[in-house]
Amino acid sequence: MRARYGVPLGITAVGAAGLAYAAGFEVRSFRLRRVTVPVLPRGMRPLRIVQVSDIHMVGGQRKKQRWLQSLAGLRPDFVVNTGDNLSDPGAVPETLDALGPLLEFPGAYVFGSNDYYGPKLRNPARYLLERASGRHGLNGNAPAVGAIHNPWEELRDGFDAAGWANLTNTRATLKINGYEIALTGLDDPHIKRDRYAEVAGGPQQGADFSMAVVHAPYLRVLDAFTADGYPLILAGHTHGGQLCVPFYGALVTNCDIDPGRVKGLSTHRAGGRTAFLHVSAGCGTNRYTPVRFACPPEATLITLTERDA
Repeated sequence: MRARYGVPLGITAVGAAGLAYAAGFEVRSFRLRRVTVPVLPRGMRPLRIVQVSDIHMVGGQRKKQRWLQSLAGLRPDFVVNTGDNLSDPGAVPETLDALGPLLEFPGAYVFGSNDYYGPKLRNPARYLLERASGRHGLNGNAPAVGAIHNPWEELRDGFDAAGWANLTNTRATLKINGYEIALTGLDDPHIKRDRYAEVAGGPQQGADFSMAVVHAPYLRVLDAFTADGYPLILAGHTHGGQLCVPFYGALVTNCDIDPGRVKGLSTHRAGGRTAFLHVSAGCGTNRYTPVRFACPPEATLITLTERDA
């Protein structure tokens, strides 16, 4: 009897313990990632960016709200929000309240699919199937039917009122410490809202520094930004894999980027050029899959320094 049932019961117990850890502790174990990127022209003073991404706010998430508010204590030079702020149509006020202290700093933002549409319950195995087939989001899949529309306009209006630059398929500049920082952004490639032709042409002439921003790091977008000469691209969307295997890493990325670059700093090559890429693992989850394993929720303090001679 023991030999027959002992192993299955042991596996069940380990699985239950892992689920309890993933849903009860790690998903609320917020971390700050610190990254240094040598991309600035020679002679420029360092710049500090706080990147927040994939907040997926649900009403009542007080610990997440307090943690986001605390990030203002880092005193960044500017803030970049790479989208997917919502996982609850009624959470716009709480999202704006959580980001309120950061809204006091210069900033810019792009939206992700979950800013526009409410979450749906999905079989997690579909992410593995999509990875195997190379079909993600609306890229090769049928259009969504019966989607819940989030009040993204209210979120946009709140960001705009604070002076953050809307980078939806457009360009903007920020005046930071006497420097002109040019940013080029795209709407979410995951749902085919990106329009690179509207922003093509490379870094802004005359700016002290130019960088690119997008929610989902699809290869077509990374290729275009890199070939155009942008030295740095910021993205989110992947959740760092969300459910990772310890000592191995992510199994899925929810886009066509490889798992080895699912979060953190890496490089991307296209058109004979190389760009730094930073992908945030984000600090939230879809409300229907509120778990993380071996991939704690995060924001990032990115320090830009002079590039190598």
